[in-house]
Amino acid sequence: MQGSYTSGADYSGRGLRIGIVSARFNGEIVEAMGACAQATLLEHHVAESDVTCIHVPGAFELPLACKAMAATGEYDGIIALGCVIRGDTPHFDYVCQGCTSGLQEASLQSGVPIAFGLLTTDTLEQAVQRSTGDSNKGRDAALCVLEMVNVLKSIQAGG
Repeated sequence: MQGSYTSGADYSGRGLRIGIVSARFNGEIVEAMGACAQATLLEHHVAESDVTCIHVPGAFELPLACKAMAATGEYDGIIALGCVIRGDTPHFDYVCQGCTSGLQEASLQSGVPIAFGLLTTDTLEQAVQRSTGDSNKGRDAALCVLEMVNVLKSIQAGG
């Protein structure tokens, strides 16, 4: 059974400012994830005016843009969206590892939750499956960032 979100999580987004950083590479896949992430934020009462979307060339550039966005102090949370599809060379491994490590480092250094919405698939078909319908990982990333913002607020408020 694949992982899923459970009840009891706080996904309330009222008053939160959320940034979405999307890679242009594999754009159709990432755009579908971005649209779903935005819809999920709105569904959980994040005001449309409190969502800022920016684009970067590819997945490797996501960490720097997320780190810069976090450094402004204007965002409660950030969603990083991208898609890397395995090819015939080790390029896939380098991009995925660099992006993963960079996003984690940016979140830890800034203290701003950065949701990991990077698809790492073997085929285009897998990427399409994970960016459409009920399997859309943009939704998962949006729920993740909302939950983490609220978890950190709870910790800062003393539990």
